Amino acid sequence: MEKLIKDAPLEDVLEMRREVMYPAFSIGQVRLKDDEEGNHQGLYVDDNLIAVISVFVRNNIMQFRKFATKEAFQGKGYGTELLEYVMKLAKDRHCNSIWCNARVNAKKFYEKFGMQVTGDTWVQDGYEFIKMVKQL
Repeated sequence: MEKLIKDAPLEDVLEMRREVMYPAFSIGQVRLKDDEEGNHQGLYVDDNLIAVISVFVRNNIMQFRKFATKEAFQGKGYGTELLEYVMKLAKDRHCNSIWCNARVNAKKFYEKFGMQVTGDTWVQDGYEFIKMVKQL
């Protein structure tokens, strides 16, 4: 089994977002207005894309968005590996902090990486979110 994290084509990232996060949505509905400015990373196993994450750096602050792992591969450490890669990427790019808008049900996962809740929760697209940040 060969694992590799590398840039992923936006079209593949959009399809994974739709499949894993918002199956009732169209590809257009899962596209972010600033996707063209982002860096889209994928974790591949034997050349099959199984997890994606999109990162955006502004003013030495990295935001990651639309972090998704195919259901059959969840709970096996692939998401952890991809997020560890992104945390290292943020440090390598001399970012001061990294943040995300996390689904509340994933809060404990992000806390394992040293991320902390900031602000109040809100509901969007039927999911409850909370902002989480880690200072680097």
